[in-house]
Amino acid sequence: MATRRELLKWGSAGIVGTAASRWVPSAFAQTPKARPLRILILGGTGFIGPHQVRYALARGHKLTLFNRGRHPQEWPGEVEELTGDRDTGDLKALVGRAWDVCIDNPTTLPFWVRDAGKLLAGRVGQYLFVSTVSVYADDAKPGQDERGTTLPYRGRDALAETQDSLKADRGGLYGSLKAASEREAKLHFAGATTIVRPGLIVGPGDETDRFTYWPVRLARGGETLAPGDGADPVQFIDARDLAQWTIRLAERRAFGTFNAFGPARELTMANMLAGTAAATHAAAKLVWVPSDFLAAQKISAWSDLPVWVPAQGGSAGFARRSNRAAVAAGLSFRSLATTAEETLAWFRSQPAERQAKLRAGLSAERETQALAAWKARRGK
Repeated sequence: MATRRELLKWGSAGIVGTAASRWVPSAFAQTPKARPLRILILGGTGFIGPHQVRYALARGHKLTLFNRGRHPQEWPGEVEELTGDRDTGDLKALVGRAWDVCIDNPTTLPFWVRDAGKLLAGRVGQYLFVSTVSVYADDAKPGQDERGTTLPYRGRDALAETQDSLKADRGGLYGSLKAASEREAKLHFAGATTIVRPGLIVGPGDETDRFTYWPVRLARGGETLAPGDGADPVQFIDARDLAQWTIRLAERRAFGTFNAFGPARELTMANMLAGTAAATHAAAKLVWVPSDFLAAQKISAWSDLPVWVPAQGGSAGFARRSNRAAVAAGLSFRSLATTAEETLAWFRSQPAERQAKLRAGLSAERETQALAAWKARRGK
């Protein structure tokens, strides 16, 4: 178990960023503003979209958003908003228009990319597709880069898949359809495609709570179930860092494929929890529980204990993928301290009913039961 004193010691040892080091941009992130671009964002009102919009406006770009208009927002500048629905093929608002770059945020279904390609190929100078690291077929080998084999699609027709088929398949199609969407992008925007493959996207505004669980849980204090022995690595990306970097990729006209996650150096689960606890002034006591015992208790990695996946067997390389290409292309990271502190502050600003139940992680009751079972086993 880790005491409050140990958490603070780890923080002072550099696990937690100081106030002066919370935002450590690369030299590229500080470059002067580029020439103004005409940027079309497909989506734009989800998790990363608003960060893209605000950053692009601050850098002098002209923004157009295309979405269903269901989540209107106020912007700190002029933004053209076009309404349509890619799911039903209603793209008429895009007909006859041209932009310097198109950023495609929400797409999972290949036919969305195909339909956009039919209208926009030759009318945009760059097509930036936000994909996912879930496209990879192999998570067992550490250190793999963007050349890793992607998942094949094994159904009848990838272009015929719909939202309903995704839901019915309980997410099993997600990675293969993202991979198929990448291939469709390269087909229609040959030579002008940028593929960004983020890992877990975290930070203020994350409605999945897949990272939020940890700062909220640690802030509650007391004995806290921590998975494994603390040595397993973790990888994730703050939505703001991802969003801002996509705009800089557009400014550079940087083509190719990039794994997009941090940190810059390997971060273990123990260091992540220690840094998060120190940043949020938590007095939690970590109780490390082996992964085999957790499996026996039917406690799942990633969903029940977010961010974490055991670094062994078929998932040995899951959180050890290379991000060198993205870092070389200017991807930079704010500190863990900033992400944890500001995520907790955002969550605490939400309505009481939103805070009442986290959407990921163990319930207090289930955690208590698991800790009791672990102590009983150790007692024997």
